[in-house]
Amino acid sequence: MREDVRLLRLQTLSSEMRQQLLLRTESDLGRYLDKAKLIIEAVKKEGDRALVRFCQDFDKAPIEINTIRVSEEEFDQALAAVPQDLIEAIRFATESIRIFHQSQMPKPMRMEEVRSGVFCGEKTSPIPSVACYVPRGKGSFPSVLMMTTIPAMVAGVAKICVLTPPGPDGRVDDATLFAAREVGITDVYKCGGAQAVAAVAFGTDTVPKVDKIVGPGSPWVVAAKRLLADVIDPGTPAGPSESIVFADSSANGALAGLDLIIESEHGPDSSAYLVTDSEKVAQDAMQAIPGYWQMLGETRRSYSQDVLRGPRGGIVLAQNSQDCIDFINDYAPEHLMIHSSEPFAYLGSITNAGEILLGENTPLSLGNYVLGPNAVLPTSGAARIHSPLGVFDFLKSTGIGYVTSPAYETLAKHTHTLATYEGFDGHALAVSGLRNKISQQKESSQ
Repeated sequence: MREDVRLLRLQTLSSEMRQQLLLRTESDLGRYLDKAKLIIEAVKKEGDRALVRFCQDFDKAPIEINTIRVSEEEFDQALAAVPQDLIEAIRFATESIRIFHQSQMPKPMRMEEVRSGVFCGEKTSPIPSVACYVPRGKGSFPSVLMMTTIPAMVAGVAKICVLTPPGPDGRVDDATLFAAREVGITDVYKCGGAQAVAAVAFGTDTVPKVDKIVGPGSPWVVAAKRLLADVIDPGTPAGPSESIVFADSSANGALAGLDLIIESEHGPDSSAYLVTDSEKVAQDAMQAIPGYWQMLGETRRSYSQDVLRGPRGGIVLAQNSQDCIDFINDYAPEHLMIHSSEPFAYLGSITNAGEILLGENTPLSLGNYVLGPNAVLPTSGAARIHSPLGVFDFLKSTGIGYVTSPAYETLAKHTHTLATYEGFDGHALAVSGLRNKISQQKESSQ
């Protein structure tokens, strides 16, 4: 049986081969888009009936229209089934996530005097509604429910619902329902995949139409978000998990290899690389990883092996630390962990990453669950231009301006010049001498 991890020497790769390393599962959504389009059309036309059919076909779950929405009885049953240690862990994570996101919140309104007599600012308010998607296919993820719903609640969104596929028994995961109750979510719907995105984009008799959907998902979810981007805000691009573990020559290779396992076990559509400039670190990691595989359950072991043997994972050996940094910034990983005796020395050089966890005491597992910063992160290179999920995803700002009478003339003069140049006669007229004349007429008549 093969136990090897793919090893790639960066300096020997052609430009084309290097580009291949940057590809993720959703880099080519072609085989998903056409089928997702059919699913979307069915939900748009048939509503709940389509959701039930797809749930039975894809999730093998025995649900009916009247059981799409999770009932109070199901919540109560879930609460009774969750063990105490898991309850404590969820409550600990909830507190950490809430504290972090409360610290992100901007002031409700700010105004500054930017010139004498000229005041500018903005007011911030929550978006009206959002759906939080919690995947289920390769496991159960109460952590995702917490990461998506808590910042929405901190932001003050009035209408928050959760979408998650049911298990084969037709039920939502118990811990996920407990987490929902813990954070104050009451509206949970049993639907997943492209059909879930379509349901909240158009609304059905059971599932509400909302303004935005957030949360990670399979390529089917990513495809549906792309197809429906003109109907519903698809939020931060969040597809299958990906990570880079960067380890310099001071790192413990066996420990770096252990952390490489973390995101590689999510599924065969994940991506995970150990990037290092040390031959010893690379070899120590390669030697240790097969032993870690034997400690995993059969399914997670299979997933990790699929990823770390390629084509979207393995160990990348570079000639020096700058080559490592360049590769990381080109890749723009969802998760980045830095193994080094001086991890902060690299922080300023990293420009593209969804999150950066520093030092061997900050494994990716902590970030995924209890650290506090959001673990719903941009994937597939989107970290170049997108940020982690946070309160700002659930807020909108409105610009505010106020000009005093003494300050008006200077602004009006320059505005008149620009408006005239651009050919907007009405704009120019509104700041011409006519305005003063009208104002004076009103004053004299009073």
